[in-house]
Amino acid sequence: MSVMGQPSFAAWGGSSSGGFGGNLTVVDKVTPDMIHLVDSYWYQFPPMNPLWHAILGFMIGVLGVISITGNGMVLYIFASTKSLKTPSNLLVVNLAFSDFCMMSTMAFPMVVNCYYETWVWGPLFCGLYAMFGSLFGSVSIWTMACIAMDRYNVIVKGLSAKPFTKKSAMMWILIVWVLSIGWVIAPFFGWNRYVPEGNMAACGTDYLTKEWFSRSYIVVYAIFVYFLPLFVIIYCYFFIVQAVAAHEKSMRDQAKKMNVASLRSSEAQQTSAECKLAKIALMTIALWFFAWTPYLVINFSGIFGSSKISPLTTIWCSLFAKANACYNPIVYGISHPKYRQALEKKFPSLVCADSTPKDDTASTASGVTNVTEGEKATA
Repeated sequence: MSVMGQPSFAAWGGSSSGGFGGNLTVVDKVTPDMIHLVDSYWYQFPPMNPLWHAILGFMIGVLGVISITGNGMVLYIFASTKSLKTPSNLLVVNLAFSDFCMMSTMAFPMVVNCYYETWVWGPLFCGLYAMFGSLFGSVSIWTMACIAMDRYNVIVKGLSAKPFTKKSAMMWILIVWVLSIGWVIAPFFGWNRYVPEGNMAACGTDYLTKEWFSRSYIVVYAIFVYFLPLFVIIYCYFFIVQAVAAHEKSMRDQAKKMNVASLRSSEAQQTSAECKLAKIALMTIALWFFAWTPYLVINFSGIFGSSKISPLTTIWCSLFAKANACYNPIVYGISHPKYRQALEKKFPSLVCADSTPKDDTASTASGVTNVTEGEKATA
């Protein structure tokens, strides 16, 4: 079977006790109570090779273990380390919690479905599965945007910024959850619906229905959960990098006036702060794009013309989006120097590098470098 393009019914003619090939389709194993949710578009595709189901089940299982372990560790360390209980870090904890819940609810059901090669949990759990995926994905994305806005206030606005308190952090988190819940329950009330994905082993939004009322949900939801937070993240990091670069230039100019090589003792041995920051920002946005863009493309291909979607494509794109729950503990947790110190104390065997910050004037709270002592005090 080809991954993209029109289905190739001769792609494989595997055999089993029931016999594959002939007029069988990917829908044939769907249980009777789920048939009404399957779009007629999928009836043109032959059954997927069982090997693909095995690979997909293995992959989601591995990602589930990594995500649950990694995010669980982040939650434990941030909750048990007093020095990490800051307003800014509440956003990191919320991100870890959302990603933890994502894989806790996504991994096991899909492993079971891949074993049976179809959705076996019924229509209700199909809707709940898809809703949880949308909910935790939305919360994670908007939490990353909140982290970017927090760092923007600290680094760009500096002392003129309104202090970010625990009350402010909790308010931001509450707003993110309330808005996300509002969006993901809409399909239960008739604005779009949750249906099986192309390989019938997972569920998501219906992007094949051609009615514009249903299509409008995908478009509006994409604006809210993809384009708007992406714009916020890029906007914030652009001015953060710009501010840090200006700060570094002013320090070099001051050092030149004082006729010294540098105002920082270890500057010659380390990468400049703006380069570090640019790399972290680039990695954050690149991973975000890598995870969510394929799934967005699939949804938009569906509502604007589904001729290039195959069952295998849909599930791989969905898997990439879920994999973002594995990246975030690394980007937002391990890049935090105080987190690494706590990790070394509690789990020394997991630390592969020196956890002590080499430059006291710079820290990477929440994946972003703070460049002044005044800014460190507010983090």
